[in-house]
Amino acid sequence: MDMFSQTGLETIAFLIALMVAITFHEAAHGFIARMFGDYTATRLGRVTLNPLKHVDLFGTIILPGFMLLSGTPFLFGYAKPVPVNFSSLSPKRLGAILVAAAGPGMNFLLAWISALLLHINMGVDSLGNEILVNSIRFNIVLAIFNMLPIPPLDGGRVAIGLLPKPLSNLLARLEPFGFLILLGLLILPGLVLQPMGINFHPIREIMTPAIQVLTHIILVLSGHHIL
Repeated sequence: MDMFSQTGLETIAFLIALMVAITFHEAAHGFIARMFGDYTATRLGRVTLNPLKHVDLFGTIILPGFMLLSGTPFLFGYAKPVPVNFSSLSPKRLGAILVAAAGPGMNFLLAWISALLLHINMGVDSLGNEILVNSIRFNIVLAIFNMLPIPPLDGGRVAIGLLPKPLSNLLARLEPFGFLILLGLLILPGLVLQPMGINFHPIREIMTPAIQVLTHIILVLSGHHIL
């Protein structure tokens, strides 16, 4: 296989794994919301595995591309958020926690299923294996990143539901600024600190140990210890 063909297959594997990861993540939010009484996403056709319903031009394509060029330690992207009317959930507190946790939980499940399939198909050089390896990596990163306790990430919403009321209210007030905080943590170290010779990325320092632990757990649960 020539270099061009190999690069093409790697790109295809990358895109397939990414699309499946974000599509299932968003659909899981809508599905759990429906279980707890909110049909907003269902009425809008968002409880679906059609990736075209979830892809966001900026969050899924432009932002990851920019981050790749700027040298950030992790690629970050997002799909169109599934609309949820949290006031319609019953019970509201438990429903809000489980709806938020559903996306990362789905990513964990997809990573485990991918690892199982890779274990079965290990040793076969194929596009399928490349997709599965990418799927394990993407889903683990998405699960951990989305569980960071910064609203509007899923972890922030879970924390808001679990924390005592005073702390919950304080964290909830950060939500309008959460996206800017995340962009700053992800992009500024590469743009500002790296040219100064300072190799420090706060998100990397937080996520790397968690990724290593979760990867080990998933590989052990799927029957193999190394990727």
